[in-house]
Amino acid sequence: MTSPVGLHRVVQPAGVLPQAAWRLDTSAAIAPNEVRIRVQRLNLDAASFRQLSEKHGGDGDAVRAEVLEIISTRGKMQNPVTGSGGMLIGTVEEAGRRSPLGLRAGERVATLVSLTLTPLVITDGLARWDGRSEQVPCDGWAILFARSIAAVLPDDEDPQLSLAVLDVCGAPALTARVVSRYVEDRRRSGDPTPVRVAVIGGAGKSGSLSLAAARRAGAARTVGVVPVAAERDALTAAGLASVVALADARDPVGLSTAVTTALGVPADVTVVCVDVPGCEHGAVLATADGGTVIFFSMATSFSAAALGAEGLAADVTMLVGNGYVPGHAELALGLLRAEPGVRQLFAARVAAD
Repeated sequence: MTSPVGLHRVVQPAGVLPQAAWRLDTSAAIAPNEVRIRVQRLNLDAASFRQLSEKHGGDGDAVRAEVLEIISTRGKMQNPVTGSGGMLIGTVEEAGRRSPLGLRAGERVATLVSLTLTPLVITDGLARWDGRSEQVPCDGWAILFARSIAAVLPDDEDPQLSLAVLDVCGAPALTARVVSRYVEDRRRSGDPTPVRVAVIGGAGKSGSLSLAAARRAGAARTVGVVPVAAERDALTAAGLASVVALADARDPVGLSTAVTTALGVPADVTVVCVDVPGCEHGAVLATADGGTVIFFSMATSFSAAALGAEGLAADVTMLVGNGYVPGHAELALGLLRAEPGVRQLFAARVAAD
């Protein structure tokens, strides 16, 4: 019997969901409720790619070899250190007659579920990838389950650009939801206090989209925090933040001071979009009592976040960005089209890749 969440594809250990499995069944033959995708490009998540690159000292050949080893061993792309994977784009080869995804053969799509639970086979040895960028041209196939999510790629956008946006589309959608609730709650209560938002890693993919989403949701003042002058200059030129601050997110006091100085007070909402560990305490310290911290980084230690908030006696709500909010793909692509600063930053990143 085929499971809508892919239990029938779990090889080891039995009884767990595909994301928690060590190995998946990658058979090309699909069940009636599955879809097979001819894969054309992977997008490794930032935390995973950084870990692999640092482990191998920037040696692209070694990174490529390890990615191939992970996929061949596990039947999916799941970095055993970070636990994260990424997403892919490709063309629908075959859709089962009972698949609820509404996809048709020949459609070019981006998967909006993680590679950590997607059965995946690579057939070209990643020969066209130098191991030095998050985007990975490739050939192979992948399987989507009945509960998987995929978006048909727009015809009017560069597929690489769309992939980069859709890879992080959960971040702006959740940011918009949280910020709009703060704005609405204050409107209803007659509280004139403006909503202030800090985005840690504001020049990155999820960070730039989150800044744009926060502003559109009604945030009166936003600060984008970046670690180096080049990112400060790029984000300033993009015009997505009220102010751009330079700080190391791993320095709790330095980060908190930078945010508070930029906004005048701690942030009501802090969004963490960095791909390095050790940023939890600074994010908590930069957030006002009664505020919310949204963690979108796969490098986050949630035990460190929880214990850090307790140790700081911080009355904050902490949310895990799970990558899915209804309508997230449409919202993110809409920001790409409507916000020149977002397009500017994404185009530069894709060109660099």
